[in-house]
Amino acid sequence: MRTELVSEPGDRARANEDFASVALPASGLGGALVVLDGVTPPKGATGCLHSVPWFTARLGGALTELTVSCRDLPLPEILSRAILRTTGAHQSTCDLSHPRTPQATVVLARWSSETVEYLILSDSALLLESPDGAVTPHLDDRLALLPRSALATDALIDSTIRNKEGGFFTAAADPTVAARAVTGVVPRADVRALTALTDGATRWVEKFHEGDWTDCLTYVRKEGAQALVDRVRELERADARERTHLGRSKTHDDATVVYVGL
Repeated sequence: MRTELVSEPGDRARANEDFASVALPASGLGGALVVLDGVTPPKGATGCLHSVPWFTARLGGALTELTVSCRDLPLPEILSRAILRTTGAHQSTCDLSHPRTPQATVVLARWSSETVEYLILSDSALLLESPDGAVTPHLDDRLALLPRSALATDALIDSTIRNKEGGFFTAAADPTVAARAVTGVVPRADVRALTALTDGATRWVEKFHEGDWTDCLTYVRKEGAQALVDRVRELERADARERTHLGRSKTHDDATVVYVGL
């Protein structure tokens, strides 16, 4: 089995808000991966005393432990329990009803000799490669499908579509959000590799159009996870002048890539 994990902050002066782990149980049976992309809040109050990296470390640690130790539980239940555990660590000090309480996108995958299970919540991605080289992207595209008018301001997003029916969902303080995730199970024999990416890395496909999802996984398999992040950084730097001129989103984002060859 080959595993690679790369996670880089978008700005080295700021903490990386992503979390990633690969767990290979001591039994030698199966394994799991966890990838979280912490949601950077706008300036202003969040209702919480804690940072986004604190939250993703807590939630990611709980997810890693539970996916390995509770192999009889389905992944939505794993996510629900991990959110509850994380909520319990700061509900006495923080207002967790605030729409900008710390939160994250989620990718979980767990494999055994028989199956590969997956869960995706919000705009990170999981790619599964079959033995014949075909790549299937598993995405939660609810955010991408919203009209741009719904994303006009942070206040509008928070009041109308963030963690609301008809909008999009992230892992924050409400464990019931786990039921909103995109989930599935495929036969282990149908998967030879998995790649999980936060949206800072999916820019290779979705923003810069270097290739499709098949090209992306092939690039990671051949060149390595670090090479994909490095290429995204090159493209971001080349785009910086236009981005600044048009006032678009931040030049660099935290970027995480996890590759597992089964």
